[in-house]
Amino acid sequence: MQIPLQITFRGFPHSDAVEANICRKAEKLDKFYRHIMSCRVVVEAKHHRHHKGNLYHVRIDITTPRNELVVSREHHDEHAHEDAYVAIRDAFNAAIRQLEDYARTQRGDVKTHTGPAHGTVTAIVPEQDFGFIQTPDGREIYFHRNSVLGAGFDALKLGSEVRFSEEDGDKGPQASTVHA
Repeated sequence: MQIPLQITFRGFPHSDAVEANICRKAEKLDKFYRHIMSCRVVVEAKHHRHHKGNLYHVRIDITTPRNELVVSREHHDEHAHEDAYVAIRDAFNAAIRQLEDYARTQRGDVKTHTGPAHGTVTAIVPEQDFGFIQTPDGREIYFHRNSVLGAGFDALKLGSEVRFSEEDGDKGPQASTVHA
């Protein structure tokens, strides 16, 4: 971090042990994203009249060159957060998840969802209940009558465009489902 860690306590007295815990967790954030400019942590004791203990709320503000990430969750009736260390742990775990997602986005490692494969029916052997699909890259994929959905195997013709789901079969690639 370029700017030193800032820690604020609200609603309860400063604690060296809590501050040391926060410092250890904040140091680990650099492993998940190296370009953190600053980190501010606020630990607040929320006093509720109808609860046995205080609930702790932790807010973490992380500044990067292009964005600011904020972790702030209200934990109403979450009795685990009657312990400041648990509230801090949960907040830093959420911050790590946000930093990992942010780093993936910055690197361009965002998941892409591809649609089903497609191809053209190049062979049909109705007496033996199978056929072949040729993919745009020239591969041949086997399919069986039972894998054809919709109008069915008998409605397929040579040259029919189909979408399919591919899997490894005993003798090579095969289509598990075929949509005309």
